Amino acid sequence: MRRLADRDRLFAFMKALGRAAPQPGQVYLTGGASAVLFGWRDTTVDIDIKLVPDHDDILRAIPRLKEQLEINVELASPDDFIPVPSNWADRSPFIAQEGALTFRHFDLASQALAKIERGHTQDVADVREMLERGLVNRQQLRDDFARIAPHLYRYPAIHPASFHAGLEEALEV
Repeated sequence: MRRLADRDRLFAFMKALGRAAPQPGQVYLTGGASAVLFGWRDTTVDIDIKLVPDHDDILRAIPRLKEQLEINVELASPDDFIPVPSNWADRSPFIAQEGALTFRHFDLASQALAKIERGHTQDVADVREMLERGLVNRQQLRDDFARIAPHLYRYPAIHPASFHAGLEEALEV
């Protein structure tokens, strides 16, 4: 049985993954991992990441690290679920450099929009925390939604009107 990932386990994972990387790359943390590192959650069930590029050596190291650290790791990020702005990488805050890998939070506005689209109770609470902490702002989320809305057809599971209504509801808080 794997354990919840707290701040220490997240940093242990980053260090170990950095040691496994033979060449430079970017690792974008998202979801609960960002929430833990920003401090509004103590733990997360899994560490969601996006690798750029997705080196085979790093991908091969992940199953071993999952067992060693007793954590769950998933390859998942907002761009798997919603369109994201083309400059998302430039807007991704730096976390740490470990070996050849640079760790960043996946663009926070894209994370918030993906959470709004999903609409789970924890996701709505996370967006509220992001707004209260000034990590994202209402206008930025509206502007980003307007930028990605023309591309929602690429994600057939999304109902654009419901997504927009969820956005406005999340921003009322």
